[in-house]
Amino acid sequence: MSISVVTVTAGLSEPSSTRLLADQLASAVETQVSNRGESAQIEFIELRELAVDLATTMLSGGLPTPAVAHALDLVAHADALIAVSPAFKASYSGLFKLFFDVLDQDALADVPTLLAATGGTPRHSLMLDHAMRPLFAYMHAMVVPTGVFAATEDFGSTEASTSLASRIRRAAGELVTQVLMQGNTVAGFSRDDDARPARPSATTLGTSPDFATLLKGHDGRG
Repeated sequence: MSISVVTVTAGLSEPSSTRLLADQLASAVETQVSNRGESAQIEFIELRELAVDLATTMLSGGLPTPAVAHALDLVAHADALIAVSPAFKASYSGLFKLFFDVLDQDALADVPTLLAATGGTPRHSLMLDHAMRPLFAYMHAMVVPTGVFAATEDFGSTEASTSLASRIRRAAGELVTQVLMQGNTVAGFSRDDDARPARPSATTLGTSPDFATLLKGHDGRG
């Protein structure tokens, strides 16, 4: 059997250290799955390529473009998620947030999720716990204990690269173990797909009454 792993990466440049980290994480997960005698289908969502579509989706009241709808559907049907963002001002990037704003808030419920980020120095690493984890906790994702932060120096020296590789292997192992522990898995990754509850994909924006309606008849007092 095969599991579906979707990797969302929000790097802005090409080549991107964020995408490089995402590639290493996906490869480690694939290796962990292979070691258990199964296979993994890895899908990448490069948010840089969806920037205009995401903005259009938000400005249209949440009606996704075909490209965004496809990306959201991939996440909604994934067995596991790897989410990687560059660190901007002690948090994830605006592009990263934009994608998860469009995603339905229940799309990640109980989905094993690995969080990772890149930044100029290790001082930004706390953004994993102070920014990314709260976002995914709100969405009820099942975030694995080990988050992976890669600073510029981690891609340079041999010692730093070895340490990063160790963190990647540990996080990947936690993600695969969490997938195995899911209630919808039996005998490895085998599962009854018909019994698996469907998760929504796109959030619905613009369905609430507008302010003019909400304030109708209110004189501003009290």
